[in-house]
Amino acid sequence: MTGCYWSCAFWWWFFASVDIPVAGTKVFVMPNGMMRSNKQLVDLIEKVKPEIRTLIEKCNTVKMWVQLLIPRIEDGNNFGVSIQEETVAELRTVEGEAASYLDQISRYYITRAKLVSKIAKYPHVEDYRRTVTEIDEKEYISLKIIVSELRNQYVTLHDMILKNIEKIKRPRSSNAETLY
Repeated sequence: MTGCYWSCAFWWWFFASVDIPVAGTKVFVMPNGMMRSNKQLVDLIEKVKPEIRTLIEKCNTVKMWVQLLIPRIEDGNNFGVSIQEETVAELRTVEGEAASYLDQISRYYITRAKLVSKIAKYPHVEDYRRTVTEIDEKEYISLKIIVSELRNQYVTLHDMILKNIEKIKRPRSSNAETLY
């Protein structure tokens, strides 16, 4: 037992007395411990992200369905085809906007993390701490807007497809087919 004590004491003395340069990133310790994420925002984000992903998946599915209904290119009687193409374009736009919402959420976390690291580096600057609160408030407002936009996009797509469902399903009238 005493051999272990002297051995440990020796190594402690050895490492304490030897000046070994340490390479790597400086690690800063927060005065009040680790700075945590905003729990309420994290909970909201975890509820909103699946809704965004669902919208993207549904748009992709409906877009593929409409694209498969587009007939071969012919002269004349292409009004229904133009409605199909416009529907596909709208679905593509909504899909892109929804993907940008996911990017926005990622940028929030990155921005907040950079700011928190500055707080760790400069704990005496109160403005950094206030900025974290401001960023959190801004993200909360952004999430409210995103949820409203998701609703609006669902309603707009539903309205567009419902009003044009016959032309989407059958872009060319049956009368034109019997003429030939």
